[in-house]
Amino acid sequence: MAGLVNNLLILLLIFQSSCLGFKNPLSVFKRYKDTTRSLSSECLGNNRPVTSLGLTDFVLDIRMPGVTPKQSDTYLCMSLRLPVDEEAYVVDFRPQASMDTVHHMLLFGCNVPSSTENYWDCDEGICTDKSNILYAWARNAPPTRLPKGVGFKVGGETGSKYFVLQVHYGDVSAFRDKHKDCSGVTLHLTHQRQPLIAGMYLMMSVNTVIPPGEKVVDADIACHYQKYPMHLFAYRVHTHRLGKVVSGYRVRNGQWTLIGRQSPQLPQAFYPVEHPVDINFGDTLAARCVFTGEGRTTETHIGGTASDEMCNFYIMYYMEAKHAVSYMTCTQNINPDMFRNIPQEANIPIPVKSDMIMMTHEHHHEETKKTGDSSSLKQPKREEEEVLDQDFHIEEAVDWPGVNLKLGQVSGLALDPKNNLVIFHRGDHVWDRNSFDSSFVYQQRGLGPIEQNTILVIDPSNAEVLDSTGKNLFYLPHGLSIDKDGNYWVTDVALHQVFKLGVHDKEPLLILGRSLQPGSDKNHFCQPTDVAVDPVTGNIYVSDGYCNSRIAVFSPNGMFIMQWGEETSVGKAKPGQFRIPHSLTLVPEFGQLCVADRENGRIQCFRSETGQFTREIKHKLFGTELFAVSYVPGGLLFAVNGMPYPGDIEPVQGFMLNFSTGEIMDTFIPVRKSFEMPHDIVASEDKTVYIGDAHAKTVWKFTSTEKMEHRSVKKAGIEVQEIKAETVIEAKLKNKPISTESSKKWEKHHMVEQASPGISFVLITTLLIIPIVVLLAIAVFIRWRKTRVYGADADHKLDSSSGRILGRLQGKGSGGLNLGNFFASHKSYSWKGFDRLSTEGSDQEKDEDDGTDSEEEYSAPPPPPVSSSS
Repeated sequence: MAGLVNNLLILLLIFQSSCLGFKNPLSVFKRYKDTTRSLSSECLGNNRPVTSLGLTDFVLDIRMPGVTPKQSDTYLCMSLRLPVDEEAYVVDFRPQASMDTVHHMLLFGCNVPSSTENYWDCDEGICTDKSNILYAWARNAPPTRLPKGVGFKVGGETGSKYFVLQVHYGDVSAFRDKHKDCSGVTLHLTHQRQPLIAGMYLMMSVNTVIPPGEKVVDADIACHYQKYPMHLFAYRVHTHRLGKVVSGYRVRNGQWTLIGRQSPQLPQAFYPVEHPVDINFGDTLAARCVFTGEGRTTETHIGGTASDEMCNFYIMYYMEAKHAVSYMTCTQNINPDMFRNIPQEANIPIPVKSDMIMMTHEHHHEETKKTGDSSSLKQPKREEEEVLDQDFHIEEAVDWPGVNLKLGQVSGLALDPKNNLVIFHRGDHVWDRNSFDSSFVYQQRGLGPIEQNTILVIDPSNAEVLDSTGKNLFYLPHGLSIDKDGNYWVTDVALHQVFKLGVHDKEPLLILGRSLQPGSDKNHFCQPTDVAVDPVTGNIYVSDGYCNSRIAVFSPNGMFIMQWGEETSVGKAKPGQFRIPHSLTLVPEFGQLCVADRENGRIQCFRSETGQFTREIKHKLFGTELFAVSYVPGGLLFAVNGMPYPGDIEPVQGFMLNFSTGEIMDTFIPVRKSFEMPHDIVASEDKTVYIGDAHAKTVWKFTSTEKMEHRSVKKAGIEVQEIKAETVIEAKLKNKPISTESSKKWEKHHMVEQASPGISFVLITTLLIIPIVVLLAIAVFIRWRKTRVYGADADHKLDSSSGRILGRLQGKGSGGLNLGNFFASHKSYSWKGFDRLSTEGSDQEKDEDDGTDSEEEYSAPPPPPVSSSS
């Protein structure tokens, strides 16, 4: 009998081993526990990024891998993959940094970091796909804790797979001893589904100018809210040295309700919203930053260096899971007049103790003088002006019939005041190597003008031709623009002219340039490419062109005003230099004109009134050519590149960018047909995008598709339903913003980090119990058999043998298997509510282990009932 029991014990162990052999949630941490990070020995803290807190919770330590920045205002980034594939929720953030070395930190979530290196210069980008801000820290801010039941969703099918940490090292004098820095943030994550999903709403000013010596300068931001209700529970303010006070409000029916107000010179933590504030559809979110220009001798602009300024108001909120949006941004001021009624408190600076003043960054003005004004021309590094709200993806409208229109070479696109699509094409004319001589004089005049209507007005919904014009007027159409009055403005590269056409006029209303005469003075063009008309001043901007390298500006009646630009010199293209300025788009909100500098593969932006260079947007994904650009009010920029040169790997595709930061938010390609030479792009405010292709002789329509998820979950008696669009997942697979070669490199680099999906807690428990049940069943069977064979003596014999085995599995004093003793060995993670955060900048904090459940804590207000909407 003893041998039989021993066999049963061996059988039990085999069953348990086989059950534990399945990859459970704890197994994904093994690669981190077995291998430590290669951090510098000078770095303190945990060098293992993942620590298990039981079957459902774990801690993730995200740190810089021992870096030594060499110059002030260095931005360094590093990435860490989420160690699990299934959904997880971030419920706690703990900063691991000091203001003595770090100016600020930002934590992003995304799926494809911009680099596979241990760390990289953030100028290379943060992520190649969309990125969401999850956390921000500065000025020795204390930890941020979320209310119970609230978490930032990561992982799974729709959540971020990677965390990217960005650290801004402002004044690097602290690194004179060449020590290494491992600043970062520690996250507490859980697999337990949170009933409320957290998100971040960022309000920021992008065009504030602070005059020198000005005592008070206000930067105002306001946007309409047009989504499902959100409930605010924390806020954070951010400026640089000139900021005095930042305030945020909800405006409803003319009533201003304070969200939060704080001095940006105090620890820039997330402070709890003192009184519950909910935001509903139709409300307005408003914020004001108060600056002073005293002490400055030059204008101060919004930018990423410590000598620039920023005006940011962060809001942490939660939403019901079925409506959750992870990130939203407001960069506009939709109603400047409303700020006449802003509460007076928003204009009163908050006193700050002298020892709390933000650290000063001394910049080397002598170096700036030696290198000219390059600092004013340099694209600001990415700090907190991150991507706009992107809960959508751009994909082709595959049912739109416009792709089958019979067209010539499509050269220009525009939208009229009724939002109809207008196409400018070349009919039966073709631009080829025989079209011009070496002096750029058109050689095919014998063909006569194009006999077909070259301008078509298309219904955007069904591609029906609503109107057409432009017959017998043009030889080689190129650029198209439409002014606020609906007039067509076009360029013809063969005629070297610019035309203004009324919708129903047979003759041009205005002609600029001399017919068939190339030139470079104020009366001549040389193959002009595009035209744009300022909706306020009526000034006319002409990109000129293929054989000139300039932007020419004319008054509304055609009088020459000014020009800027020059040919690209040998070597790296400088600001204001062009190699075919190919496409124009006005950015009226910021008073700028942006140019697609085609052969330099970049976008250049200038102040439209003066021609002063403001910024360059250039990405490796653009490749060697960038053909066209189109701005959408609200901060979105759309662009399309050209076919790669031999040896290049960047594919031809469309881009959606954040105008404020220049970051790529999305890329897209057509499903039907393929890009051959996409020549122009135009987008509407509803994020409908059209791309015309000169070689494919077609136009594609792309639309934004919201990213949604579908699940039905019952938890705590509440049914949470989420909707999922499978087409979005398919679109994501078809529109990855990285090349095949890059994706293979990425896959190889992170192969060791791939985590197998874990098995749920319930399944693990079930698998552990099965062998016990089998063992008990066998024991009962043996007892029954022995009873039949040995009679009453069987009780004693069975109890003395099997009791020794089962007794080891039973808890003391228990009458059965006590799994609680096993799970109790894993220490649970205790955390409190959203404690009020210190405003004194102390690094000390209460030991959480000393707290009890009876302690007073801040808890987020429960969400009010959501009214149903159709």
